[in-house]
Amino acid sequence: MNTFLARTILTAISLTFLSGITIALDLPWITVATDQNGFVLERQNKRFSPWGFNYDHDQKGRLIEDYWETEWEKVEQDFRSMKQLGANVVRIHLQLGKFMESATEPNKKQLAQLGKLVALAEDVGIYLDLTGLGCYHKADVPGWYDSLDEQDRWATQAKFWESVAATCNESPAIFCYDLMNEPVVPGGKRKDGDWLGPAFGGKHFVQVISLDQKNRPRPEIAQQWIKHLVKSIRTKDRRHLITVGLVDWSLDRPGLTSGFIPEAIADDLDFFCVHLYPEAGKLDDNLKTLKGFSVGKPVVIEETFPLKCSMAEFGQFIEQSRKHSAGCIGFYWGQMPDELRKSTTIGDMMTLGWLEFFAQKASARP
Repeated sequence: MNTFLARTILTAISLTFLSGITIALDLPWITVATDQNGFVLERQNKRFSPWGFNYDHDQKGRLIEDYWETEWEKVEQDFRSMKQLGANVVRIHLQLGKFMESATEPNKKQLAQLGKLVALAEDVGIYLDLTGLGCYHKADVPGWYDSLDEQDRWATQAKFWESVAATCNESPAIFCYDLMNEPVVPGGKRKDGDWLGPAFGGKHFVQVISLDQKNRPRPEIAQQWIKHLVKSIRTKDRRHLITVGLVDWSLDRPGLTSGFIPEAIADDLDFFCVHLYPEAGKLDDNLKTLKGFSVGKPVVIEETFPLKCSMAEFGQFIEQSRKHSAGCIGFYWGQMPDELRKSTTIGDMMTLGWLEFFAQKASARP
């Protein structure tokens, strides 16, 4: 056996025993670029533009925790399909009720399953945007969780993130931790236990982080909440990026606002995520809104879809959005274009148009 071959075999054996996953060592870590306009792949010093999917539910409306134990093959296939379409990031939504047994005790079985998902991402060569604290299915929200006061609820949320960070801290496949999907600081006082916004399509995507303003400035509450959760993550993971998924009406403008004003919460976040669905005839307004989130840190359009405009207008929006955003994440619900072409429903046709657009543009993203 020649020396080079012997060293190659010994290296392969060593890498296997070091981490149990050899391919993970080839996946570069992602960090914020020094110019604060985007991201780079470490070691390669190469620009990274997030271009991917929200894997928020399947075609039956089920969340990933509803089937990732009994239908793991489906999860594997969906990840490989998303990679085939050109995705480099997949956004996963985790419900708190599935990951916390009680206010202080995490669900070890679910955390182990999350670890399995991270290993899959490493194997496929795709990065994860882990969005936590979900309460999308009201039936999955524990009664004990809704009965907690603000201080105790924040403590439970911190325990959730501490446990997730401890599970994922060594993997380069984590693009970011997204603290919550569309949090809101309400003004005034809400009823006890009234933590969720109105349902949309049977799911509660908006969640409030306080029930009583108590004369506190709303942006100050948002800032304290973020600081509290970031601190809990950093006890276990000091490397991965942290963000939060904001509604587009979070800017400091007259009228409706979430309280999460970008300028007020920027210090403790690595970058901003905004959820923005362009509207027909309002391209300039949509781009102006997007620009409003650019306050010295990278911006990612974490949710978008041609829901309110034509594909032509949507394409214009995506192209022009690159002036203000570092990347874009749409949706994948478990059906590839070949399958969608067999359908005649409006929803499937819209999804087909989006996926064809996504795949076409994927090769142009750095």
